[in-house]
Amino acid sequence: MTSADRWMLPEGVDELLPERAAIAEQARRSVLDLFKVWGYQLVIPPLIEFTDSLLIGTGQDVEVQSFRLTDQLSGKPMAVRADITPQTARIDAHSLNTQGVRRLCYAGSVLHTRPKTLMASRCPIQVGAELYGDQSIAADIEVVSLLLETLTVLEASFITNGEPGLLDQLTLDLGHVAIDQAIKAALAEAMPDLDSDDTAAIFAAIQRKSQPDLNLLLADLVIDQDLMIILQQLPALCGGVDVLAQAKSLLGALGPQVNAAIDQLAQIAECIAARFPKVALYFDLAEIHGYEYHTGLVFAAYADGNGLALANGGRYDNIGQVFGAARSATGFNADLKALLAFLQSRAGKGLATQAADIIAAPNTDNAADDASLWQAVSALRQAGEVVIFNGQQGAESAGRQLVQRDGQWQVETL
Repeated sequence: MTSADRWMLPEGVDELLPERAAIAEQARRSVLDLFKVWGYQLVIPPLIEFTDSLLIGTGQDVEVQSFRLTDQLSGKPMAVRADITPQTARIDAHSLNTQGVRRLCYAGSVLHTRPKTLMASRCPIQVGAELYGDQSIAADIEVVSLLLETLTVLEASFITNGEPGLLDQLTLDLGHVAIDQAIKAALAEAMPDLDSDDTAAIFAAIQRKSQPDLNLLLADLVIDQDLMIILQQLPALCGGVDVLAQAKSLLGALGPQVNAAIDQLAQIAECIAARFPKVALYFDLAEIHGYEYHTGLVFAAYADGNGLALANGGRYDNIGQVFGAARSATGFNADLKALLAFLQSRAGKGLATQAADIIAAPNTDNAADDASLWQAVSALRQAGEVVIFNGQQGAESAGRQLVQRDGQWQVETL
């Protein structure tokens, strides 16, 4: 590497310079404060762990995304976390090991071997909240509601230039893993000798909603006519709440678990629509979001003009079983950097410290004046004001100044 290249960062690895870093830190604090008043306790898991605990039961996606290394002390294989959710599940199941409902939250960096999308960062800042020990629909409704509240709080950190609020342009995409599992089980029962690659190709075509590809793959299958109709019509099983009635009619014969899943989606949708009437609800019963460890409801939030999910989550019961406690769990997470980049591009600029917020303080050679000035500056800083002394970088762009009037230090607009 030449000296001219030493400043370059690896592809997909970015850094936050002062303005963006200030916005990100302000947002991180706002989100954690929100989680706190909802009863979620902060945990800070380590950046690296042994692969035996970090990658067990998490699915192939996490394994592929994880950097591997060898511990120089023990010789055991380790990995850098690609997702904090499994770590939080370990903390709940083993480190805390308590019964009853527990709410945990986190905010920290993760590292990916490859970007999830073409423009994604390989070092996101992941924020999330997880609710353990509660199998009820109320728990799922709580985390979905908290996700939407989180987006509202983050949007409040930005100037929107008169644009409609984010919730006015938000779509909540809902699905259920039980539906996908039931269809795959029915296909496996109908054609036990079907090659795994062919099965994967069929469901990939369904998720792409590529009807020509799907028809071509199904042409050679010898299966029950009802199952054939389900597979053929599944790509079109998406849209508003009316889709749930269609789903019951089409998929009801697959068993009580599918009917229960559709009923859960309807109940969750009804509650979210009442709490957040501006949010559009969308159901895509042919698509499953997230990593492979989800077991029930899955959801993602999308905004108009942005093709990537702002946040996603779902239910992942029994992930803690490998740590000795098969606990029910539901939660969500988001990439804070990607989310803030979208909000900032939408708003024009963030509410990081602007020039008008800075107070310039004078320098003085008088010991008495200096003592009183120092007290005034300290009081302003304790109150959250940004104060920079004249002659220091940033003072020249201040929008206010600290001046002495009748022996008292006062803040005046420049």
